[in-house]
Amino acid sequence: MVNDTETVTLKKTHTRETGVALVLSGACLWGISGNVAQHLFNTQSVDPGWITSVRMLVSGVLLLLLTSLRDSGSVWKIWMSRSSRRSLLVFGLIGMIGAQYTYFEAVAAGNAATATLLQYLNPVLILIYFSAKKRRWPAGTEQIGIVLALVGVFFIATQGRPSQLSIAPAAIFWGLLSAIGGAVYSTQPSRLLQRWGAAPVVGWGMLIGGTVMCFFYPPWIYTGHISLNTFAAILFVIIIGTLVAFYLYVASLKYLKPMETSLLGCAEPLSAAAVNVIWMHVAFTFFDWVGSALIIGTVFILSLARKENQSNHAITR
Repeated sequence: MVNDTETVTLKKTHTRETGVALVLSGACLWGISGNVAQHLFNTQSVDPGWITSVRMLVSGVLLLLLTSLRDSGSVWKIWMSRSSRRSLLVFGLIGMIGAQYTYFEAVAAGNAATATLLQYLNPVLILIYFSAKKRRWPAGTEQIGIVLALVGVFFIATQGRPSQLSIAPAAIFWGLLSAIGGAVYSTQPSRLLQRWGAAPVVGWGMLIGGTVMCFFYPPWIYTGHISLNTFAAILFVIIIGTLVAFYLYVASLKYLKPMETSLLGCAEPLSAAAVNVIWMHVAFTFFDWVGSALIIGTVFILSLARKENQSNHAITR
């Protein structure tokens, strides 16, 4: 007969397994979405700016609609506070566009795996920023993480040969910009997320960013190929790779600590690399895998070095 203690243990194990499955599923969908976007850029002539504009607009509207079905008040209350309005506008204009648009440009200039890995340098940039702000040198473990990240980028960019680049300079440029955008995206809205929750903040951020992007890349002006394949891929990037992935990640926070979801989120670059090799037939060399391992290892090191005083928030691509 199973006693009460064993029952509680089984329930905890079950809920933890559920959380792990949710966050891994969300991370893998993000990784696959980057490859689907690469397919759109390489074979369907879809513009990265156009897909960014459409993705943010549609995802923002749908996310806010879904949120309003649960609690209509939470969607609009955020605009009642002057400080929240200001922060939300900054998040949408700088954080959201800075992370989304640069990421897709990096995918178009290189490939989904490299773009995702370079964007995962944002914890290093966050560390350097806060260290400079507090006027202190990074701790020993943090310094190791920075060095590993730099060596990882070196291996990916040069294949171990300093005299030449193995990927397009534009891919490195946009990838590093996406890391900067990701750093802003991950840290700037922390107070908003604590006060209002992830769904309304991300939803409005996407809608604001998408609205501004319309002035540069109007959704009604499409220059790519028109086919069922293209339409299905665009829907995948918007619905599966954004909304579904976001809700899976947020749902995992009910069962796991924020630091755990952050660490398990490293499945994203791994899935992006695996799909890149299997589906897109991108050659991944020994140095690519070593560089990937070093960058992902940096995320683990910096996450474990942090204390449990992080805000409980979720990020979606």
